[in-house]
Amino acid sequence: MYSIFIKRIFDFLAAFFGLIIISPIFIILMFSLFILNNGKPFFYQRRTGKHGTLFTIIKFKTMNDKTDKNGELLPAMERVTKIGNLCRKLSLDELPQLINILKGDMSLIGPRPLLPQYLQYYNARQNKRHDVLPGITGWAQVNGRNTISWEQKFEYDVYYVEHQSFSLDLKIFLRTIDKVINRKDINNSETMDMPEFLGTKE
Repeated sequence: MYSIFIKRIFDFLAAFFGLIIISPIFIILMFSLFILNNGKPFFYQRRTGKHGTLFTIIKFKTMNDKTDKNGELLPAMERVTKIGNLCRKLSLDELPQLINILKGDMSLIGPRPLLPQYLQYYNARQNKRHDVLPGITGWAQVNGRNTISWEQKFEYDVYYVEHQSFSLDLKIFLRTIDKVINRKDINNSETMDMPEFLGTKE
């Protein structure tokens, strides 16, 4: 009952009122990044959602599009703007994903949505992470985030899928607040410091 009906209602209400409450910060960041990023305050990318369906995730654009003399994008860390760096440190770049929640693409809590090219590399157990809607934060994010391996992340994701409940969601939510405030296990990006996932060696 909780995962089918109650969780979706809670997600929608939390995202709706959350956007209203943070609207002043949202608008300030949007206009600041609009100016810094040549009219592009948002970052859009295709991600994998529930049952492997694809959707477009929305985040604040924290990197500019500067290139080298050959027209190639500069390394990611050289393109992070000052405001973008602040957004990442405070996880403010994730705020536009509240729109994804309103649309039904995501949940407040669930496995983080990853790149579509990883689909071919998941084993049967790891693929169970797609049995639920992806989330802004999740069990893996409050248990190490980028300080643990892909395999450990996926184990935490599958654990969440198999034990999904209001009490677990509440625990994850409270731990997320603590980690953001105290900046624990917070890196510049959800995948910035992670090697590309190419499958688990059996």
